[in-house]
Amino acid sequence: MPAKKISTPFYEKLALVLIALIALGYVVILAKEILDPLIFGFIFAILLYPVASFFEKKLRIPRGLSGLLSIILLIILIWLVLYVVGSQISGLASDWPMLKTQVSQSVDNLSQWIQDAFHINASKQMSYVHSTTQKLMASGGEVAGQTVGVISSLMLFYVFIIVFTLLILLYRSILIRFIEWVFSDDYTAIVHDIVLNIQRILRQYILGLLLEMLLVACIACIAFWIIGIKYAVLLGIIVAFFNLIPYVGIFSALLLSSLITFATGSIKEVLEVAISVVAIHLIDSNFLLPTIVGSKVKLNALVSFLGIVLGEMIWGLSGMFLSIPILAILKIIFDRVENMKPWGFLMGSGHTEKKSTLEKMKPSTEDKT
Repeated sequence: MPAKKISTPFYEKLALVLIALIALGYVVILAKEILDPLIFGFIFAILLYPVASFFEKKLRIPRGLSGLLSIILLIILIWLVLYVVGSQISGLASDWPMLKTQVSQSVDNLSQWIQDAFHINASKQMSYVHSTTQKLMASGGEVAGQTVGVISSLMLFYVFIIVFTLLILLYRSILIRFIEWVFSDDYTAIVHDIVLNIQRILRQYILGLLLEMLLVACIACIAFWIIGIKYAVLLGIIVAFFNLIPYVGIFSALLLSSLITFATGSIKEVLEVAISVVAIHLIDSNFLLPTIVGSKVKLNALVSFLGIVLGEMIWGLSGMFLSIPILAILKIIFDRVENMKPWGFLMGSGHTEKKSTLEKMKPSTEDKT
């Protein structure tokens, strides 16, 4: 007699999934110091692979040296952007007296409004401000020490990213062969397809984001130059950079742009800059993003927003940047593993996956015959 197939109850499957998710989340939080730069290194390695491959195949440069040269080119490009931003920030520092005057005048106006609206005289307001200032000054040494610690941690983090990127480029053949070898021969084709699609889709997605960021920066700089604000280039770069964070970056860009404009301009210019940032975001989300990035990462808005929130909760700012690429990798895997296809369908827009499912339900010509 054939063995009776035992089906696992749904509540048992759900409990196992929840336990696995909790364990995975704990490991991810615990191993942040290693996984965070490792994933960034993995993404940069995918982005730099065509450059390193060109050095290897066309110029006959050894693999290790070609990877190092591609990383040096990326560092030079990032340094040029930081140089432009730094030159703008140094000019902003020279306007510190103007900023103090603007803030002082605004504080006086706010104080007068509070006195008229809530009947709290200026002396009580100033006593509260002075007590708060003394508390902040008392903790100034601690804040300075924490700042030094954060800077040193960031420098070590960037070094780890460079090292991981170089090593992944150097040992990429071994890593791909290992991934294919772990699974049995029956799954070799699926694993190979997953690896190739992850490389292709992530590279297209990252390059699309960089092109989108460049276009947003150009549009923002032109808009701010037309308005006539002093640091149009700096604000354009800020808007483009924070635009990389979906759904959340617009608020950070709006706040920083308004503050910098307030330091060197009038209230009218602040309002014009705020309206421009919102308009640029609408143009980007409705025209540039669908056209340039398109459907390279087919994630619905609900899953994307949840991923950004969870990424910030787990890894902070870096988690927000990494959430979309990680979700894209998971969707590629889910779409190609039979038992995981419902999860891939849940993460996607529903159109392509639904169509393919209906097509599978249709009888083929072989079945009819």
